[in-house]
Amino acid sequence: MTDIKCVGCGSILQTEDKNKEGYIPASGLHKEEPICQRCYRLRHYNEVQELNVDSGDFLTMLNSLYETDSLIVKVIDVFDFEGSIIPSFNRIVGDKKVLAVVNKIDLFPKSTNTSRLVERAKKMLKDAGITANDTVAISALKGQNLDGLMKKISDMADGKDVYIVGTTNVGKSTLINKLLEDNTGLKNVITTSNIPGTTLGMIDIPLGDTQTLYDTPGIVVDSQISHYVKVNDLKYVSPAKEIKAKTFQLNSGQTLFIGNLARVDYTSGDANSFSVYCNHHLNVHRTKTVNAGEFYDKHYNGLLAPPELEEAYLSTNFDIHELELDQASDILISGLTFVSVAKSAAVTVTVPKGVNVSIRSTIFKGVQ
Repeated sequence: MTDIKCVGCGSILQTEDKNKEGYIPASGLHKEEPICQRCYRLRHYNEVQELNVDSGDFLTMLNSLYETDSLIVKVIDVFDFEGSIIPSFNRIVGDKKVLAVVNKIDLFPKSTNTSRLVERAKKMLKDAGITANDTVAISALKGQNLDGLMKKISDMADGKDVYIVGTTNVGKSTLINKLLEDNTGLKNVITTSNIPGTTLGMIDIPLGDTQTLYDTPGIVVDSQISHYVKVNDLKYVSPAKEIKAKTFQLNSGQTLFIGNLARVDYTSGDANSFSVYCNHHLNVHRTKTVNAGEFYDKHYNGLLAPPELEEAYLSTNFDIHELELDQASDILISGLTFVSVAKSAAVTVTVPKGVNVSIRSTIFKGVQ
């Protein structure tokens, strides 16, 4: 029996019995290059086969990188920096060169200062204990700065193999598809989606006679909001186009609900401006804090939806974060939103249990 890989997700296909195992020629590729039934249904019918993704298995696969002589390209989602951090990253990569790629800059307003964004990314990487030799900002989806990225990869790899790594939904496979399209003309070789676990194994793509580019499985990070959302509702949470801020003037004692997945209470401070950056599908609703709990229980799958939740997480299974902001700051809720607060404030944030909440000095200060 011969084992070959699905070119869409990297999973092993047993090909002795093609009908039984789902050997399907990949559309637009050579006939001998297959995709699995799961990738076929996802590509052509947008049908989702849910999988129980084990991040431990994927981390074990990444551990093999330690033994390689290669360049590591670490992809970061500009919208979800905290959710882009791979546990034990430095231990996995050892002393290899690391190129940090800040992806999805197309989600930010066009007036955003990219150089400032890169400098902020460098600081956040350093704060997270991650060592990167260089950092570049791109949009894989829009093809922004891919030429600059390829030059950096070529210079830093110096003929060595290249491994693209990242957590789920940072855009690794979209990036590789764009690079392949620009350099070979092949389109959509790798299956892409916002569903955790789409890439199931290492996908190797020859760059030349002696050099290979590898797409690795996305690592699932428990702090991301996606764990609380049904697979078919992820499209309501992860933004896919430029985010337009929803701005509210708040007084203390008022609350913002970001959809049904986060609650931001303005507990103390003068009149203030709160700008919410999130998927345009999400409803952002203002109410009085004194009524917020009752309002949520009544409307979490109604006025505050989408997405549709299996339970009222902000009432039944939640964490509370009390934040003191001493300057203009962004409140980051992993995978869901960031909220820019114009000046100092005391804020309480309620999120589903385990979802990461952090603060940074505002990314837009002085750039708009």
